[in-house]
Amino acid sequence: MIDLRSDTVTLPTEAMRKAMYEAEIGDDVYGEDPTVNRLERKAAERLGKEAGLFVVSGTMGNLVSLLTHCGRGSEAIMGDQAHTFLYEAGGSSALGGIHVHTVPNQPDGTLRAEDVEAAVRADNVHFPRTALVSLENTHNRCGGVVLNPEQMAPVVDVVRQHGLAIHLDGARIFNAAAALGMDVGELVAPADSVQFCFSKGLAAPIGSAVVGSEAFIEEARRNRKIVGGGMRQAGVIAAAAEVAMDTMVDRLAEDHANARILAEGLAEVPGFVIDLHTVQTNIVIFGCDGPAISSERMVGAWRQEGVLLNAMGPGRFRAVTHYGITRDDVDAALLAAPRVMALAKAG
Repeated sequence: MIDLRSDTVTLPTEAMRKAMYEAEIGDDVYGEDPTVNRLERKAAERLGKEAGLFVVSGTMGNLVSLLTHCGRGSEAIMGDQAHTFLYEAGGSSALGGIHVHTVPNQPDGTLRAEDVEAAVRADNVHFPRTALVSLENTHNRCGGVVLNPEQMAPVVDVVRQHGLAIHLDGARIFNAAAALGMDVGELVAPADSVQFCFSKGLAAPIGSAVVGSEAFIEEARRNRKIVGGGMRQAGVIAAAAEVAMDTMVDRLAEDHANARILAEGLAEVPGFVIDLHTVQTNIVIFGCDGPAISSERMVGAWRQEGVLLNAMGPGRFRAVTHYGITRDDVDAALLAAPRVMALAKAG
């Protein structure tokens, strides 16, 4: 099967497996795992922050970050298409008592500064206190689009004027930096905290990192413990994450090129609809024209033709290129696309 469901389905490289086998380990809760410690320092340095924290997932990284920035009853502003809002089980509210205030994501993934400004609460006993604005880069629901510094700047200005914090859900931040051709540290410089995944585009089997100031990470480490994220000999998995960060960033352009080829090919197949402007990294979101075809039927038709992908809602589908997906795989998927459309229409 050609698995385009997500870049989380990647398998570790031989170098990662070897590093895991040979990893020098200790008890990370005591701060004694040398491999974890090295990875956390390297993650922080790479993104231009003071300190880092290794966590098991992007969801945990975002949750720990929100718990650290926001007290119970505080409010976090984020986009209505944000991964943290839609796909993380409401953890910040359920576990942190954080009130989430959504504003509309624009088609390019941005938040309008005037919408953020309007969402910031006045100092009034009736209202929760606004503590944080959370951004997402690349933006999953908006097609993997990239937020560049110029797009983020107006929101950053609003945040600073009100004395708030900025958290960046940068699950695929290295994809964003690669697409922009800029240093990742420069890209995330305005953020007070950043979460990024080793287990998506970088193809490690497990893990994410949170980076920020030393004081922020010290408190985040406590919150990681609260949510059950304190690990022991975690160097076994940190070793693969370190290899991922060292060896997998430079090849992300290959995934982007494959996504572009896939998107342009789908645009040529009658029945499929795609906005090519949104295909900037490794995510391709497309739909169908004409009579409604159920998501289940379309996903099933792709599966019959040997291609796995996910529905993003009624009539909306996502394909993600990643390590392990070759140009030949993309060509095979495109060759199958007309048959898929015929099967889906036939029911």
